[in-house]
Amino acid sequence: MRAERLVALLFTLQSRRSATVAELAKALGVSQRTMHRDLAALQASGVPLWTEPGRYGGVRLVEGWRTRLDGLTAREAVALFAMGAPRALAELGLGTAVAGAHAKVTATLPAPLREQARQVAQRFHLDAPRWFRPDEDTAHLADLARAVWEETRLRVRYRPGGAGEEVERTLDPLGLVLKAGVWYLVARAQSSIRTYRVARITAVKHLAEPADRPEDFDLAGWWADSSAQFERSLRRLPVRVRLSAAGVRALPVVLDADLATSALDGARPGSDGWTETVIEFEAPDVAVGQLLALGTEVEVLEPASVRADLAELGRRIAQRHGG
Repeated sequence: MRAERLVALLFTLQSRRSATVAELAKALGVSQRTMHRDLAALQASGVPLWTEPGRYGGVRLVEGWRTRLDGLTAREAVALFAMGAPRALAELGLGTAVAGAHAKVTATLPAPLREQARQVAQRFHLDAPRWFRPDEDTAHLADLARAVWEETRLRVRYRPGGAGEEVERTLDPLGLVLKAGVWYLVARAQSSIRTYRVARITAVKHLAEPADRPEDFDLAGWWADSSAQFERSLRRLPVRVRLSAAGVRALPVVLDADLATSALDGARPGSDGWTETVIEFEAPDVAVGQLLALGTEVEVLEPASVRADLAELGRRIAQRHGG
């Protein structure tokens, strides 16, 4: 990590005419004492630094000296500034790496592209977590990330379902996925590949054994297939409904976007202005709860149990609010 930070410091100095120790420490997220040690380490490695004392002094590279970053096209360089997931990268222990990458790119871009990169950073930002979701305990995330990167086997303690008795597993870590603000570890346990919610991992021990990683394993492809299979497994109850024009417009707001799209793709408009379609839910109570938000803009045709439950709920609401 220190070597990574020294590279970030080098390119930060290259991108600035002069900076104080306090400014450099803030930019790289370290203490001023650590920054003094890092500057001394750069000087010891042969980097020509010039220190100017006084109120307006600072640290700078000797005029004319610079290191070069090669191999990036202009579009690639500018794209780096649009990758705005600083919190997620910091949780993985890569915050310094991002600062270093940005500093390298800034130091080598011509002035017009530097301005374009700055504008991209100011206009696009990724905030992955959903609204009103409390932060999860991901104390072991950095350890898991190290095991994934170094391809070493792990022994973990895990709470299945978030509660109950903990179990111990020996895992071959294959990758980490951030989904809607929640971290998941994808790992192989014996012969099967499974997903483990990082917040439910209570202990991690690195084993002195290499992980057994399939040569053809594709994390993104596996996750897409696994997610689709999981979503299909949840939708086991087809509910046939009629929707008014207002109900059709409200459906993507009330339901998950993919679920609403699937329902509307199979819709059949009627001559009376109402549209008939089938929506797949996980269970009857989920169907009643979500369809209730459509109010009088939906009519359940079948199953009869969901129609009856929704009608009963409507009667109870009317009774509660009646005069």
